[in-house]
This record gives sequence, C-alpha cells and structure tokens, in this order.
Amino acid sequence: VQLVQSGAELRNPGTSAKVSCEASGYTFINYYIDWVRQSPGQGLEWMGRIDPEDGNTNYAQKFRGRVTFTADASTNTAYLELQSLRVEDTAVYYCNANPPYLDIWGQGTLVTVSS
Repeated sequence: VQLVQSGAELRNPGTSAKVSCEASGYTFINYYIDWVRQSPGQGLEWMGRIDPEDGNTNYAQKFRGRVTFTADASTNTAYLELQSLRVEDTAVYYCNANPPYLDIWGQGTLVTVSS
C-alpha cells in the first residue's frame, strides 16, 4: 500500500508545476486524496482534497483559483497543478490517503520556484 510521487521540479516564477501521486495496494477511487505542503521552516499546510471517484474537489481558500486537482482512475493517479508560481510556493508537496486503519503519505515532491 503506497503513494508514489513524481520527482523534484525547478520552476520560474509565473509558470506552473504539476505533481503526480500514483496509488497502489488499495482501491484508489474509494478514498479521498488530500494534498498538503510544507514550506522551508514551516508546518504542514492543507491545500485541499479530491474524490477520485467523481473528481469533486475542495480547495483551501488560500489556493482557490490557482490550484487544480485531478484524478485518473484508469492509472490510479492523482495530480496537483499549481499555476502562477511564486517564490513563496517553494515547498515539499505531499499527497495523503486514509484507507481503513491506514494513513498513507507519498514521499514528497520538492518544488523550487526561483528566477
């Protein structure tokens, strides 16, 4: 049972980044995927969640209009895309799922925004 994320990204300000999260070992469509990030020296920040079964999303107010979550049930993969990147978006981005009795985290994807 695991979530495997895509590799680190280096982006310029104003561009976008897309992080993938591939699930295995459980029924992907049955459990929400949450996205959380941790900026350098900061705590975890919840960005929102997606229901992989129907694609319904719930975005944290701070990120609405700039983030998009999608899910592909054919590949058991969830995606986070963050647009209009700013230097302060530099962080490690994590996906998380909670099948019964489990709390599964991806290994994290470092997104660095720098000119």
